[in-house]
Amino acid sequence: IKAETLAEKNLIYNTSECDQITELSSILSESRFNEVQARLRSAGMRSGFCCIFYGAPGTGKTETVYQLARQTGRDIMRVDVDKIKSCWVGESEKNIKALFDRYRNICKNSKLAPILLFNEADAVLGVRMEGVARAVDKMENSIQNIILQEMETLEGIMIATTNLTTNLDKAFERRFLYKIRFDKPSVESRAKIWQTMLPDLSEHDAHILASQFDLSGGEIENIARKHSVNAILKGNDSIDVHEIINSCRHERLSQNNRPKIGF
Repeated sequence: IKAETLAEKNLIYNTSECDQITELSSILSESRFNEVQARLRSAGMRSGFCCIFYGAPGTGKTETVYQLARQTGRDIMRVDVDKIKSCWVGESEKNIKALFDRYRNICKNSKLAPILLFNEADAVLGVRMEGVARAVDKMENSIQNIILQEMETLEGIMIATTNLTTNLDKAFERRFLYKIRFDKPSVESRAKIWQTMLPDLSEHDAHILASQFDLSGGEIENIARKHSVNAILKGNDSIDVHEIINSCRHERLSQNNRPKIGF
């Protein structure tokens, strides 16, 4: 994914996430990154940057990678793990090795090292299994071992995104230099997201929606998109707050997002 094709998007973070992402963005800038890598090499340390963004779905992990790439002018080599896996014995291991070989070649021929993005990497970051007998389990362990070895010698930038929060293999945990947890947005952050997604929404209504519905940024964006579709169908751009409320109530299939008493 070319950096120049990435659209700018205003992401709203909680304070702790914002500070860490701002710091990472600064480090990944061309001049600062070269300086940091040179210092690490002179100290005999690994110069590669491996980061993990983890937390609940819809909290902006993948979009944050896109925005970091856009801000720092770095292309993205996106990896969808499921597409690498093969039903043929040994093919998955060859695919993952070829992936890292390709990334190394791209880095050698690029002014800026691209970001190697392992998106939704839950399948390869879990605890490795011991005493496995099934071929598929052996394959999973082999893939994990190859990735761990490659992370040791990586000279570029690798970012993994995952919803995994409790079952991360300790070997992976040690190799990630930056570990940024993406929490559900606070009430204040949700209100800002509502107003970013629906600029015509009043500050008062945005705060009420944020207070009563514990939605992620992705869920709020989904509702905003639904509003845009309805506006086209009805030929009316005005915001019907009751319609937005109804959309909030039905956003989650589990129906566990009912508003608090007193809405």
